[in-house]
Amino acid sequence: MDFTFIDGGVTAAKGFTAAGIHCGIRKNRDKKDLALLVSDRPAETAAVYTKNLVIGAPCTVTKQHLADNTARAIICNSGIANTCAADGIEKAVAMCDMTAKALGIDTKDVLVASTGVIGPSINLMPIEQGLPSLTAALSVQGHTDAAQSIMTTDTAVKEFSLQFILGDRVCTMGGMAKGSGMIAPNMATMLCFITTDAAIDTPLLKKALADVADETFNMMSIDGDTSTNDMLILMANGAADNPVVKDNNADYEVFTAALHALCVKLCRALAADGEGATKLLECRVSGGATKQDARLVAKSVISSSLLKSAMFGADANWGRVLCAIGYSGASLSPNGVNVAFRSSAGSVNVCENGAGIEFSEEKAKTVLSQKEIIIDILLSDGGSQATAWGCDLTYDYVRINGDYRS
Repeated sequence: MDFTFIDGGVTAAKGFTAAGIHCGIRKNRDKKDLALLVSDRPAETAAVYTKNLVIGAPCTVTKQHLADNTARAIICNSGIANTCAADGIEKAVAMCDMTAKALGIDTKDVLVASTGVIGPSINLMPIEQGLPSLTAALSVQGHTDAAQSIMTTDTAVKEFSLQFILGDRVCTMGGMAKGSGMIAPNMATMLCFITTDAAIDTPLLKKALADVADETFNMMSIDGDTSTNDMLILMANGAADNPVVKDNNADYEVFTAALHALCVKLCRALAADGEGATKLLECRVSGGATKQDARLVAKSVISSSLLKSAMFGADANWGRVLCAIGYSGASLSPNGVNVAFRSSAGSVNVCENGAGIEFSEEKAKTVLSQKEIIIDILLSDGGSQATAWGCDLTYDYVRINGDYRS
């Protein structure tokens, strides 16, 4: 399906405003640290969360506030994760209370998210003092400020939006995400907020989000670490006035396809901005016995530290691909595996039927020296396929995480 990508991020959809400021949670005054996203009407809302048993207090409170499947606002800070703090729940609830009071809405209509260092108790004074400025700054133009405010070690803003047709109405969907390290999602990604003005029933909204997350965010890995604060939220406020999507019909397929296209864009941006990364890696698997087998293979390869290191060095060490395939847990025929490396500089086949073949090391070096690398794997076990995203592993990853708290 064709979609028109447009500017506007999370405020491209009708009825949404956003803002982001530096309130003082982070020491560096040049870094924004508090974001607010607001719908002008109640929005049907779905979310998925981290599967880490050590879970951030904001995730717990957001789950509680989404018991009725509706929300009006999301408040999010960066710098402190509000996880493993004795007063975490109390502080997360207080953030919602303060935001609700500033907006004149019910506390249960406010969702909360945090990202940053795990352990410290978050100081609420900067948030309380910053809320008047934050709410005053709410606007359709505030999407980039909000996207900047949720960043930690990210080096680039990650926001996209697109338009699609439901019935005879133009609908819009936008998203912003943060994440550069501690990403091996088992639900979504570190933090991602998506808005749409499409009208869709909650059960279908939840199904679309869960299915798309499985095919996109759950197929991404930066470093193999699943965060305690992972959260993906999708708000649908119906402001486009399209016929409400109530059945698994053609309109639902369009909505899901639009959500998938947006999430792929966000995933690729997250993977490309992995901590210390110099290359975006995309592993494409076809010929799997089942979709699950194809996913296992793609995720295993993209998560391999040895393979990621080889990609950093532009080394066509295809044996590391075969090794990762072998321990993936997928049902497959090792003697039927074919591997090729591809990029804007061309392609090179390196393995056929599970065995090495002659290839030009010089050409392979050129292919693997580009900014985006495709690891193309053809299995011989069926017709299923999957794609996973990641990045290379560099010296800078260790440097960044060696002094993260400072």
